[in-house]
Amino acid sequence: MDRAKLTASGRVTRTALLLLGRAEAAHHLQPAIAQITWRLEGAERGYEHFGPPFLLTVNDLYARIRNINQKIDVPNRLVPLEVPKYEKWVVLEALHNAIAHQDYARQSRIIVTETLDCLTFESAGRFIEGQVSDYTLGNRTPQRYRNPFLAHAMVNVNMIDTMGYGILRMFQEQRRRFYPLPDFDLSHPDKVVVTVHGKVIDPNYTALLMDQQDLSLETVILLDRIQKRLPIEKDDVKPLRKQGLIEGRYPNPFVAAHVASVTGDRAQYIKNRAFDDEHYKQMVVKYLERYGRASRQDIEKLLLDKVSEVLDEKQKLNKVSNLLGAMSRAGTIRNAGSRRFPSWVLK
Repeated sequence: MDRAKLTASGRVTRTALLLLGRAEAAHHLQPAIAQITWRLEGAERGYEHFGPPFLLTVNDLYARIRNINQKIDVPNRLVPLEVPKYEKWVVLEALHNAIAHQDYARQSRIIVTETLDCLTFESAGRFIEGQVSDYTLGNRTPQRYRNPFLAHAMVNVNMIDTMGYGILRMFQEQRRRFYPLPDFDLSHPDKVVVTVHGKVIDPNYTALLMDQQDLSLETVILLDRIQKRLPIEKDDVKPLRKQGLIEGRYPNPFVAAHVASVTGDRAQYIKNRAFDDEHYKQMVVKYLERYGRASRQDIEKLLLDKVSEVLDEKQKLNKVSNLLGAMSRAGTIRNAGSRRFPSWVLK
């Protein structure tokens, strides 16, 4: 027990109580809360609390999760790929890290929330060293831990590693299964929230991982952000476009056409791609040629449902404003009404 860093000089430690202690011994850890809560949210609701010994009860919690098999259509294969909704190792890695890095001085429990599409793991305390991006490619080894005695004990019983490779392997496992990568939310100053996805978000992204399994992890991370409509640096767009992986204008790129043809989702691809600006301008001109004038509401009714579905409602409205402004500056149309109530006519 001493060699495993569970006890110190033959005496029981908080680590030993957390990992091996009986449930009725948890009061010795007060005021810290030695508890993990599983919550089921959605059409059905439920919860259960799990206490020490965490070495065993984490498996009891995992057994509560509805980990059904799901079918994924694979390009050029008649039989769909069948995989479990969650990879057990990924779930336990997220849970073990929550135990190891929890700030027990905050007197808070670890919360695992299960919804229809994902699992979230909430643990108290900020991300203690660096950023998540430092660890996703295995380039950084942490120099310190919030709970060093507990962390070393969990290494010795094969619950975690201390080289910082856990996050990297979580990304690799999700990528191997063609699923979205985990999300780490560090925006809260007093907790870390990790989300593990259990459902395909963008079929085009999934088809791309299946079709090109030699893509670098850096590339997969960028594509994952694109499918989740998260921002990426403008400098990262050019190499992705050069490889033929994405289309669309920055900051709203989307998966390229050849992937859409593989997945059979051509209709959605066309909706995402929409048309270029000249097409929209010609639509406005033809409308004015036929009806003489158009209010802002008329123009929006004409264009909004034809603008790329990649854009949100505000971005679509801004695009219409930019189009009208460009046409006015080019001398194609003019405002015969007021600024507040425009009435557009051909110039």
